[in-house]
Amino acid sequence: MNKLKLLFVLPLSLIDFVIESHTGYADTYQLVINEKTIDLIGQPQQAILANDSLPAPTLHWREGEQVTLQVTNHMQQQTSIHWHGIVLPYTMDGVPGISFDGIAPGQTFTYQFPIKQNGTYWYHGHSGMQEQQGLFGAIIIDPIREHQPIDRDYVVMLSDWPEADPHRTLARLKKQNDYYNFQKRTVGDFFTDIQRLGFGAAVADRLTWGQMRMEPTDIADVTGATYHFLINGQTPSQHKTYLFHPGETLKLRFINASAMTHFDVRIPGLKMQVIAADGQPVAPVNVEEFRIAVAETYDVLIEPQTEQVYSIFAEAMDRSGYAHASLTPRQDVIADVPAVRPMTLLTPADMGGAHAGHADHATAKQSPRESLNKSIPHLSPNAQVVPQAHHERNQAFTDNAETHEGFNQLAASQPANPHADHDTGVPTVNNAAQTDHAQHAAMHGNQANYAVLNYQYLKSPTPEHGLMGPPDREITLRLTGNMNRYIWSFDEVKYSDAEPIRVKLGERIRFTYVNDTMMNHPIHIHGLWQYLDNGNGMYNPKKHVINVKPGQTVSVEVPANAPGEWAFHCHLLYHMDTGMFRKLIVEDTHHPGGHKHE
Repeated sequence: MNKLKLLFVLPLSLIDFVIESHTGYADTYQLVINEKTIDLIGQPQQAILANDSLPAPTLHWREGEQVTLQVTNHMQQQTSIHWHGIVLPYTMDGVPGISFDGIAPGQTFTYQFPIKQNGTYWYHGHSGMQEQQGLFGAIIIDPIREHQPIDRDYVVMLSDWPEADPHRTLARLKKQNDYYNFQKRTVGDFFTDIQRLGFGAAVADRLTWGQMRMEPTDIADVTGATYHFLINGQTPSQHKTYLFHPGETLKLRFINASAMTHFDVRIPGLKMQVIAADGQPVAPVNVEEFRIAVAETYDVLIEPQTEQVYSIFAEAMDRSGYAHASLTPRQDVIADVPAVRPMTLLTPADMGGAHAGHADHATAKQSPRESLNKSIPHLSPNAQVVPQAHHERNQAFTDNAETHEGFNQLAASQPANPHADHDTGVPTVNNAAQTDHAQHAAMHGNQANYAVLNYQYLKSPTPEHGLMGPPDREITLRLTGNMNRYIWSFDEVKYSDAEPIRVKLGERIRFTYVNDTMMNHPIHIHGLWQYLDNGNGMYNPKKHVINVKPGQTVSVEVPANAPGEWAFHCHLLYHMDTGMFRKLIVEDTHHPGGHKHE
C-alpha cells in the first residue's frame, strides 16, 4: 500500500516523522467524517473528526500532481471540506451554498484538482460549527524543486478547544457579549488607577469605557474561560514534544486552526527566521516572537546548537491561556512552561475614538488616515497584570531565561526597528509603527533588541509586475458589528441581506478594509490571493488572510484571475456565522454564466 494512504491510519504521534521522512505520494486520498465521543479535557465530549483523528490527518502533496480526495460523510448532518489557501476550480472549494451543495449524510463527494503551488496550508470543515468541533488538518505541499535542505520538518498546529458546545457558546454571546471575559477590572483596580492616574482621570476612564459598553480587557470574544489551547490536538499537560539534534536546521510550520484565538508565539532562547507566510515565501527575517492570526500560517527555521530543552510557547492574545510544547533532544525531557506575561489593557485611543456616540454599536467612525495611526500596543510599560482565566492558571510557572543562540549560518537581514505589534505599515503613514524596545525589555530580561514580527516586514523575495500601475477598480468595505446583539457584517449588512460583490475576470481590485469595530478581523477571500499593501510595491507579500485590527484601515490588491463564486469572510468562526460573510463573483465575460475555469 502507498505510504501516503497509510498516513490516514497512523497515530498522530507518527505524523511528524512521516512528514520528515516521506518520499512517496498517493493519487487518491480517503477521508471519512464521523462524530465521536472523546475525552480530551477530562470530560466526554462530541467531536467531529476525519479518520478519527484530532487534528485530521496531515495531507502531503507535491506541486504539479493531480489529487483526488474522496470525502465520505458518516454523520447524520451535512458536512464539507474547504481547502484553505489552495488554488483550485471554484466547484472544488467546498463551501455549501456557494461552490456545491455540501455532502449529505451517507454520501461521498470526490474533490479533484491540480496542485499549482507549494507551502504550508490547511483544510477544515465549512458547515456549521464543525471546524470548532475538530474538523481541521494540515496540508504540506512540497515544491517541484527543494528550496533549502532541512534536517527536520514539523507541523505546529494551534487550535482552541471549547468546554461548551459551540452552539451554546454562540447563544451565550448573543445574550451577553462579554460572557467569557473573566478578566474584568475590579474595585481594587479602580483604586490602583486612582493612585496611578489621579481620581479625575480614573473616573473619566471608567465613564469612557462605560459609554462604549466595553471593558479594556475586551480583547477577545471567547477566551480561556472556556477554551483549552492545543498544539497538534494536545493540551499543555499532555506534553507534546518535537525532537532535534544540536546543530540541525528545523522547519516549524505554524498553522493557526483556531476558531477565535490569535496567538503570540515564541521559543525563549531561540531566534526564529520567518521564511514564509500563508504558504508563500517571504524575504527571511529573524524574530523572537510573532503574532499569528486565526487561519494564518508561518514557516520558521530554527537552529538549536546545544542539548538543552526549549519551550514552544503560544500565548492567547488576551493572555487568558496558552498552548505549549517542548523542543527537546530527548523524548523524556520536557521544557518548563515560561511565565505568562501580563495582558495589556486597551485604551480608548486603540478604539479609534470609538466611544463618541456609539454606546449601542461596536462601530468606530474615523477617517482612514486617522485609523491607520491607531494601534494596540503589544506590551505597555504600564501594563496591568491580569490573572489568567485559563483552566491551568494555578500551575506554578517557571521562566526559561535561556540566552539567544543559533542562526550562525543562516543569512538574513535583521530589521533595524522591529515592531512590537501586528500592524500594517501602509505607505501613506509617516510613523511606520516602529518598536518601542523598552516595552519588551521589561518583559524579557532587558534584552535591547527583542524583535517581534509585524506585517510591515513581510516582503516577497520576487517582484509581482502585475501590481504596477493603478488598479482597475477600488472597493471599500467597512467591517462592522453590534456587540450588544452580537451581529457582525460588512457595511452594516449581514450576509443574508447582502448582494454579491461582482468583479470581472482579469480585473485587479483594490479592496480597502476599514475596521469600524473594536475587534480584530482576519479577512479571507477564497480562491484569490490578497497582496497586502505594506509599502513594498511590487514586493508586497501575497497572503490568503489579512488581519485588520480595531480602528485600522488596510488595503490589499486582488487579481481576479479565478472565475466562479467565492466566499469572502472574517475567519473568526462566530463572526462569520453571524453575518460577516459575502459572496464574491468573478464573472468570465467570455463564458457568461459558465464560470469556466481552466
